[in-house]
Amino acid sequence: MHTQNAISQKYTTAAQVLTSLKAGNARFVKGAQMARNLYQQMTETAGGQWPLAAIVSCMDSRTAAELIFDQGLGDIFSIRLAGAVITDNVLGSLEYACKVAGSKLIVIMGHSHCGAVKGACDAVELGNLTALLGRITPAVHQEQNIKEDRTSNNRDFVEAVTHLHTERSVQAVMEQSNILRSMVLSGEVGIIGAHYNVENGEVTFLDHTCYINNPASSTNTAA
Repeated sequence: MHTQNAISQKYTTAAQVLTSLKAGNARFVKGAQMARNLYQQMTETAGGQWPLAAIVSCMDSRTAAELIFDQGLGDIFSIRLAGAVITDNVLGSLEYACKVAGSKLIVIMGHSHCGAVKGACDAVELGNLTALLGRITPAVHQEQNIKEDRTSNNRDFVEAVTHLHTERSVQAVMEQSNILRSMVLSGEVGIIGAHYNVENGEVTFLDHTCYINNPASSTNTAA
């Protein structure tokens, strides 16, 4: 498996990166991960890095993006914090990944059985965690289809809130970062939401959140 370099990064599109991540997840689910020489990748990336994607995911110990998408050293940026919430620090990290380091695709990935989402559903207050969960609360209020047992005890409610939170997070990136919005609209970068199932290892990409612009035709595609 080759290590990413400046040339491969430059000539890879956001749509191609998305296809690669889907293929990597399929390998992960099947237990057929690519054989990698991590020592060789370490030495090859010692002088620089050219990741193709920047993935924002939860700090949950089951959601390591490099493993879920079968990626090696130097292939992706992994930005992790509870609930995969969008903060100024996350936006700054994404701006670095895309504008400075040349990544082509942003993925905002939620997951099933998310403890942070459950905490927001239950209006948990605990030190600094309170403010973090407050960033998920709007999704709790937005979910109006489920009327009974709107707590973490209701798996359907938690899943619905998780999906809404991911959708809102994609929109937050587009609305709160002029740099990233401009790059997406120009076709330099793509963005999409995703949902990881901790029970079977599958990632479902949320097509309705996908914004991959083809500057040649000025059309958007949901991959």
